[in-house]
Amino acid sequence: MTSCVLLNADYSFLNVVDWKRAMCLLAKQKVEVLRYSEKIVRTGEGLIMKIPAVMKLIKFIRTIYRTKVPFSKKNLFVRDGYRCAYCSVKTERLTIDHIIPKSRGGETNFENCVAACKPCNNKKGKRTPSETKMYLKVKTYQPTISEFLRLRVKILGIHEALKGLGIFD
Repeated sequence: MTSCVLLNADYSFLNVVDWKRAMCLLAKQKVEVLRYSEKIVRTGEGLIMKIPAVMKLIKFIRTIYRTKVPFSKKNLFVRDGYRCAYCSVKTERLTIDHIIPKSRGGETNFENCVAACKPCNNKKGKRTPSETKMYLKVKTYQPTISEFLRLRVKILGIHEALKGLGIFD
């Protein structure tokens, strides 16, 4: 899957969109492409187009800034770098593991949840890490918006493209 960075008209970061959404925005002339990726797409009529890597909206959109990153499965995996918190294996097939199990009153938030591969999650079960002698290799924390954006840009591998534009350092 290829993702594209979407910037507001003032060059502030807005979101990361799928390449299909990026092509729709481009066709509707709502964005200006700042950098193209190396990947191409071929249409049924034989048209070949490069997929954008960084785009800027033509019209400025007001955004409401949140004070914290909302908890979701995807955001948790980004925070943990798509690695298991117990064995550090990098995989696409991760699950959410509650450090203090829900059956013992554990909450679903960034401080109590980590990404875990299925074997580690099944091994731990409804016990705490100390009971199973499985110790965390990551620190659990609530990421800030700027930390989270930096992590996403790093994972997408577009840090150099944004740095070249003077947007990210």
